[in-house]
Amino acid sequence: MRRHIPFLKAVFIHSLTAFGGPQGHYGMMIKNFVHRRHDITEEELLDYNAFCQMLPGASSTQTLTLIGYKRGGISLAILTLLIWITPAAILMGGLSFLLPYINDRQAVAGIFRFIQPMSVGFIAFTAFRMSRFAVTNTITTVIMLVSAVLAFLLFKTPWTFPSILVTAGIATNFSSKRIPQKGVPPKKINWTNILIFLAIFFIAAFISETARKENWKNRSPYNLFENFYRFGSIVFGGGDVLIPMMYQQYVVRPETEKIEIKNPGALKVDREDFLTGAGLVRAIPGPVFSIGAFMGGTTFSKDGYKMQILGCIIGVIAIFLPSLLLVLFFFPVWQNLKKYAVIYRSLEGINAAVVGIMIGSTLFLLKDISVDITTGTFVPFVNIVVIVGTFLLLTFTRVRPQLIPLFCFIVGVIVNYSHLI
Repeated sequence: MRRHIPFLKAVFIHSLTAFGGPQGHYGMMIKNFVHRRHDITEEELLDYNAFCQMLPGASSTQTLTLIGYKRGGISLAILTLLIWITPAAILMGGLSFLLPYINDRQAVAGIFRFIQPMSVGFIAFTAFRMSRFAVTNTITTVIMLVSAVLAFLLFKTPWTFPSILVTAGIATNFSSKRIPQKGVPPKKINWTNILIFLAIFFIAAFISETARKENWKNRSPYNLFENFYRFGSIVFGGGDVLIPMMYQQYVVRPETEKIEIKNPGALKVDREDFLTGAGLVRAIPGPVFSIGAFMGGTTFSKDGYKMQILGCIIGVIAIFLPSLLLVLFFFPVWQNLKKYAVIYRSLEGINAAVVGIMIGSTLFLLKDISVDITTGTFVPFVNIVVIVGTFLLLTFTRVRPQLIPLFCFIVGVIVNYSHLI
């Protein structure tokens, strides 16, 4: 394990500087693990990204886990995951304790106002780099453009990304030009991880429902674990789908008349607290799924600090565990399937679709950012500078990508506490 310490150090630094959700994280991965460290190639990262987009769970977390898996097997993959999620989980869990003491929540969020335009620059850089390998002919160009349009229009629909990828894979199978390399026999499938995943899923559901029906005195931890494990098992599309599902589960659902009568002890979160956590999780580095720590702590905030800490821990473990089990099971299966021509040919369309999704994501996020300089305020102009500047720095310079979020944070502080707004 000693020889992996430099890699784990790079993962830790990545966890402190990777902003912008899964799409933004890939730009940081290219700089940190492809260009600087050469842990994987750009083609491998594109392949990992495409594969993880087809799985439920935290896609950027799964991609980083696979980088660790490639370097040192399952043990390093798990250690990589733990290092990656810990800083964000601590920040979001800590936020659940600080909520009562935050008077001006908009001012706190305003400090991070330029993180989102920076993330758009990272996503644009990722799409630009990956397009060199994925878009090489007419069919891949068409797939990229159609995928970009669909990703933009249906960005928050859960099945959008996997549906686009599957359809793109089918499209490139009409050509028989690409064939896989011969002479590599498929490996035997290890069913352990998928069996563990299914066993936890059904056992957690059974215990949670039993605790609810029989009204166990300490049923909340069981209910919380089941809720979050279910989220991590079925959510496609990352945090943009996860957060609305959590909102329905913990804010809207407990206030309905049916739930108030049949399940009066249902877990719930104050609407303002939820929106605060949902906003700030996008402003901190690390995975958006770290909101699990915040939600777990907030749901138990009235039960004492020990229960609140337990809620944070359950939230993190339950929401990331499905991603780990699924990616470590399906990735070897995926590698075996790539030996077959039908899957091998599909990769051409899938990779082009990933680039299209990146472009669509860029456009979708851009529409929520103020870039209208006719408003007369200073912020839209800075947003444009941040987006373009981030792209140019990543593309044409060797500036460490970690310095860009730091610069954006400093600018946010200056603008937030000045008269430039």
